[in-house]
Amino acid sequence: MSETPVDPAEGPTTVRRGSGVDAPLLLDRLAAEVPFGLVGRILPTSLKAELRLQLHPLDHSRALELLRDAGLVADTELASSGSGGAVVAELEHESASARDLSARVARREQELYRVGLSLHALAPSPRRAERLRSEVARRAEALGLGTRRPLYEASLASAPPSLDGDEPRPAGYWHTLHSDGVAAFFPFQDEAICEPGGVLVGLLLDDAAPVFLDRFAHASHSWGVFGTTGSGKSFFAALTALRTLWTRPDVDLTVLDPLGEFGPLVERLGGHVVRLAPDGDSRLNPLDPSTTGGDLDEKSARAAVFLRTLFPSVTDDDLARLDASLRVLFDRGGEPTFADLARVVADRPGGERLATLLEVFRVGSLRYLNGRTRVDWETGPIAIDLSGATDDQLAFHLAYTLDAVYGRLRRRSGPKLVLVDEAHLLARDPATAAFLDRVVRHVRHFDAGLLLVSQNPDDFLATEHGRSLLRNLRASVFLRLPEVSPAAREFFHLTDAEAEWLPRARLPREAGYSEGLLRHGPAHLPLAIVASTAEYDLLASAGRESRPSGA
Repeated sequence: MSETPVDPAEGPTTVRRGSGVDAPLLLDRLAAEVPFGLVGRILPTSLKAELRLQLHPLDHSRALELLRDAGLVADTELASSGSGGAVVAELEHESASARDLSARVARREQELYRVGLSLHALAPSPRRAERLRSEVARRAEALGLGTRRPLYEASLASAPPSLDGDEPRPAGYWHTLHSDGVAAFFPFQDEAICEPGGVLVGLLLDDAAPVFLDRFAHASHSWGVFGTTGSGKSFFAALTALRTLWTRPDVDLTVLDPLGEFGPLVERLGGHVVRLAPDGDSRLNPLDPSTTGGDLDEKSARAAVFLRTLFPSVTDDDLARLDASLRVLFDRGGEPTFADLARVVADRPGGERLATLLEVFRVGSLRYLNGRTRVDWETGPIAIDLSGATDDQLAFHLAYTLDAVYGRLRRRSGPKLVLVDEAHLLARDPATAAFLDRVVRHVRHFDAGLLLVSQNPDDFLATEHGRSLLRNLRASVFLRLPEVSPAAREFFHLTDAEAEWLPRARLPREAGYSEGLLRHGPAHLPLAIVASTAEYDLLASAGRESRPSGA
């Protein structure tokens, strides 16, 4: 039997290109949502592969016609479908999307394009090209894209484009996308962020490119870091504080430290620890009016917030009596104490119950707070150690210490950074969440930023002020999370692939470093949080308490 000659320049799914082999890959199904910089995740600089992109803008009237037809098809199928179910929900989404996009195209806010997409793995031999193409396909599918190897169509997929886009192409090559969808495929940007004067946040997981961020170069100087216990979030916070001081020695660092983890590090950096405890030498008076710069109405409101975290059962009548009593004290001048407040409250009609609650400051477990502020914090860095507080009182201590720190920020010049550990304790109550939100929004006016450390972003998503706070964070770092809720996916615009990866991000005990996702503006960057030997040694020598898991 005679064999049919086979063109040696082309295999079933590859084509010869110069001295090498081109293994094309088609994206025959696009995800409903993809991040900007998508190509950088599929094709990092470490892979020898190409994206080929053809763009042909559609005529305005033709674009509107296509969208109208798409909406009619979805509406027709919806009318013939039964009630409920995932299919109906998908059709409703398609119908609404078609109407919304049609309106945006009509207003010239978006355009439609006929887009040709293909990925090309390049290698010296077919075997190596196929191995590289498999890696490219794996990366694309992890982001929710569908891939297809063009069987006996490699030449069509690899042929040069024509000006009008009428050349023959394999099925799955052409797509219709709007302007934002096209922008997601543009590779003409550097996913690695290197802001001059910034600190090293981590290394990109794709190609180990460093990411440098300068918090003081943006309108908001505040960041957040979220992760489950053992994910390395405290280590990341300590490392960020250390690198900030090395980069900007003039930064005034203050740490609100509920667990007493950061004190040894602050002392190694030449600072000191303010320990607030029954046997401590320092005191922050929660009623000190100086923290609001002389605004007595604001101080009365904040004091009510602090006390409500301590006494959730207080009524609106109690708060009204408290506000009136505080104004009496503040009008007298000076710095009132809780003993002063208790006497004024007891003298007012109906104040017996509130006066009884305030006994905890006079003869109870918080009597060490009954007195004027006595603290040495003119020079930093400073760690405010609250580890002596009971768990049920930590939110109260965090609230009034943050108020005191806020007042300190107002009085001092120069750049400042406040690290707030266990920030979720303030996010759970609407009143303290509102206070924390206000601090995040206003500290930039004092050339200051917050670094909020918490376990789960859902604690903040539960209240409107918590959501406002998250919107005002310039950068958010997500380490390993137990799960990513639908609310978090929607709020942070996470793709399905990102939401599915975060519960599987590697822990320090597994990889020797933390894996996480940096959300910085529109960029979503998978990172490795790593420390140099010098940094690790310094953090380790500061003691076990300042060395949270994950170097």
